[in-house]
Amino acid sequence: MTDIALKNAVIPAPAGEDGLNRYLAEIRKFPILSPEDEYMLAKRFKEHGDPEAAAKLVTSHLRLVAKAAMRYRGYGLPVADLISEGNVGLIQGVRRFDPDRGFRLATYALWWIKASIQEFILRSWSMVKLGTTAAQKRLFFNLRRIKNSLQAYDDTDLKPDQVRQIANTLGVSETEVTSMNRRMMQGGDASLNVPLGETGEDQWQDLLTDDSPLQDEALAGAQERQRRQNMLFEALGTLSDRERDILVQRRLIDEPKTLEDLSLVYKVSRERVRQIEVRAFEKLSRAMHRIDDEQRIAKLGGRRENQAREGH
Repeated sequence: MTDIALKNAVIPAPAGEDGLNRYLAEIRKFPILSPEDEYMLAKRFKEHGDPEAAAKLVTSHLRLVAKAAMRYRGYGLPVADLISEGNVGLIQGVRRFDPDRGFRLATYALWWIKASIQEFILRSWSMVKLGTTAAQKRLFFNLRRIKNSLQAYDDTDLKPDQVRQIANTLGVSETEVTSMNRRMMQGGDASLNVPLGETGEDQWQDLLTDDSPLQDEALAGAQERQRRQNMLFEALGTLSDRERDILVQRRLIDEPKTLEDLSLVYKVSRERVRQIEVRAFEKLSRAMHRIDDEQRIAKLGGRRENQAREGH
């Protein structure tokens, strides 16, 4: 019943930035309700879903929304859009308001107004999702104010002591403060198709470089890594079981075993394990060089054979 009444209530809306002054002048015409009138209207709306009562409750607080929206002008979004979103929050506040709790509608509705405006800013300010936690939202909406109190410039990085102070004040990590500050310095998203220079022929995307390797270079690198891995496996086959195991345990795993560990396994001294490791590594190196030479000779022979065939 109350939702239907709110939908049917006639509420003025700002018609873009051009009509903002006209809208602000229009909402000043609505009277501010006395506590008694506000209570009676809220009771009528809550108990009977009176659309006229709903409209009076909403329109009498439109100035509150406009005032709240003006505080968020620094985020580069149209004020008319901020007001519209704030009006949505106001309607939610009116719908949920309980006059019997003893406080004024403005006190209760302001929370819904700010929440609606802030959610709109977070959705619109950047395509990259930010402010996913309450602490991050607090950081986003308080960073500029705290920077001003610290006399920190908007277009520069924060000093380490400033980062630390902001992080402690807002209960977030220093990394989050630095990251959020740099994102806000950039002023939100920017199109890659923005023209540059007077002619407008070049765009931002024309200046971007791809630092990743070329496709043929990446393929050649992958093939070379695979070749060396195959050489390693083949060379390991030239070692005895004990030599291979000690070398692998000492040099080819993420967490190498100690000489003490392997001496207990093979019932020999630590020095003997070290000697086996050194000898195994030398044998492995010689085997890999031999395999590499054989592959290069075979590859060279294959090229000569192909050239001979082409000559015929």
